[in-house]
Amino acid sequence: MKYLLLLLTVLLSGCDKPKQQLHLFFWPEYLDPKIVADFERQFDCKVTVDVFESIDTLLTKLATGGASAYDVVTTGHSSVPVLSKRGLLAPLRPEKLPNLRNVAASFLNPPYDPGNRYSVPYQWGTAGIYMRKPKGRPVEETWGLLFDPAKQSGPFLLTEDIRFCFGAALQYQGRHLDSTNPKEIMDARDLLLEAKKRSSGFASSFAGKNRVLSKDAVLCIAYNNDAINGEAEDPETYFFIPREGGGLWVDTLSIPVNAPHRDLAEKFINYILDARTGARVSNFNRCASPNKAALEFITPAVRSHPGIYPPPEVMKRLQMANDLGETNKLYDEMWTQIKSK
Repeated sequence: MKYLLLLLTVLLSGCDKPKQQLHLFFWPEYLDPKIVADFERQFDCKVTVDVFESIDTLLTKLATGGASAYDVVTTGHSSVPVLSKRGLLAPLRPEKLPNLRNVAASFLNPPYDPGNRYSVPYQWGTAGIYMRKPKGRPVEETWGLLFDPAKQSGPFLLTEDIRFCFGAALQYQGRHLDSTNPKEIMDARDLLLEAKKRSSGFASSFAGKNRVLSKDAVLCIAYNNDAINGEAEDPETYFFIPREGGGLWVDTLSIPVNAPHRDLAEKFINYILDARTGARVSNFNRCASPNKAALEFITPAVRSHPGIYPPPEVMKRLQMANDLGETNKLYDEMWTQIKSK
C-alpha cells in the first residue's frame, strides 16, 4: 500500500510539472493562433505572445530589459543591423535551424544581415497607399495624394515607419528611398513638415488601416498585408504602389541576446521555416513568403494576388530601405524635427 501511495504521489507531482515557456514579441495579427497551438502541443510548452505596433516600441523594449524577457522577436529588416550593433540580438546557431535550407537564395545572406547571422526571413511585402475609393472618379495613383494639396481628397495619415515615411517623400521628389544626400533628406523633411500640417497625424500601418476602415481617414501609408486584410473587410478600399515607387520590406525573426529559452526559441524558428508551416503563415497573414519550399502549399488566392506577389512592372518600382550607417543619424535628427513641430 505504501508503495502504491508513493507511486501515485510521484505521478501526480509529474502532472504538476510546469511546462517550458516561450515568450514572443510580434506585430499584431501576424501569427496564426492555430500555429501557436500546434507548436505548443508538439513541443509540450506554453507560448505567450505580446504585440507592438512600431519599431520604436520594439527598440525601446529590448533596450530596457526586453532582451532578457523575450525569446523570439519579429522586426523589419532595416532594424536588424541597429539591434545587432547595440548588442541586443544573439547570433543564431545554423546547426539548430536545418529548415533554413527552405529559404529562397535571394533571401539568404542579405545586405542587412550578412550570413543571416542574427535573423531569418519571415515574410516580405511592400509599402504603398491604402485608401477609400472615391465615388465617381478614378484615382491618380501618386504620392501626390499626400504631398500635393490640390490632390488631397480628405483626411490622411502619415506612417510611423521613419524610412518609409521619408521614402514616400523622396520618391515623390524623384529621388531614391535610400538617399544619403543631406540636401535631399532635408528637402524630404520640409515636404513632410508641410504634409504633417494637413494630415491627421502619424499612425502605424495596422492602426492606419483601421482608421481608413472606420472612415476616420481617407488614406494612409500602409504595408500591403494590413491593406489587403482591410480590402477583405471593406471592398470600397484598396491598396496600390504609387507611380513614383514604393517600399520593399522583409520582416525577420531574431532571438534577443539574453533570451531565457534559447533552445526552444530555435525550435520555434525552425518550425516556422518548415514548408507547410511557412505556407500557413502566408495564408494567414496574406503576405509573400521567402520560403521557396512553402510556395506549393500557399493557396492560389494568395499566390495570384498582385498586391501580395506584385507583377514585374510593379517590382521594378520598389526600393528596399537598407542600413545607411552614419547617415541614419541625420534621418533620426530630421525625424525628431518633424515629430516635434
